[in-house]
Amino acid sequence: MNLLLTASGLRNEMLWDALRDMLGKPFGSANVVYVPTAWVAEPGDHGWFVEDLNRLHGLGWREFDVLELNGLPRQLVLDRLLHADVIYVEGGNHYHLARSITGNGLADGFLEALESWVYVGVSAGSMIFSRHLTAHFADVIGDTADLHVLGATTVEPPFALFDWYLKTHLCSPDFPERDDAWADHIVEWADFRLYFIDHDTAVRVRDGKVDVVSEGRWRGHP
Repeated sequence: MNLLLTASGLRNEMLWDALRDMLGKPFGSANVVYVPTAWVAEPGDHGWFVEDLNRLHGLGWREFDVLELNGLPRQLVLDRLLHADVIYVEGGNHYHLARSITGNGLADGFLEALESWVYVGVSAGSMIFSRHLTAHFADVIGDTADLHVLGATTVEPPFALFDWYLKTHLCSPDFPERDDAWADHIVEWADFRLYFIDHDTAVRVRDGKVDVVSEGRWRGHP
């Protein structure tokens, strides 16, 4: 299982190199499938989405597929995912993304394909693997608005692979409230490991081992 979990995509050469190393071949010899599902539930300006899409496309893939998880037959979605070498799951509302995976019966297929994919997550796409993706934790960290905008009060972790939880956009100018005091508050409550990462950092999961790739700032607790 190879995962590269970012806050804001592949924004520097260190992250490009990390992905290339995990992939084991040039981007020009690989197929990528881009999953935009999470962003459609996020209100406001979506210029960030266009920028990230263009940045990813600019890496020069052999084939660049765009795949929405909702509204298509399950097997068609899984076939297109399995055709890719890299699945790139965009940011937005992580609860909408999680509910799209579970609601469309895709979790088992995702897990099977993770044995051969390289998975790149962006913010929401990076946050769906923890067993702590729950409505209770959303309330503690102030994320309930992202759940309630869906008309929902509960969320089921689609994978529950990890006991740790990832929070993104540490010290980002786009998220001024996500400073060290914000991180400290979450750490005081949680009794499990937390990673906080900025836009130049990724948590890498490779063959069961977890480490951090960074040209920026991150925190790990405990």
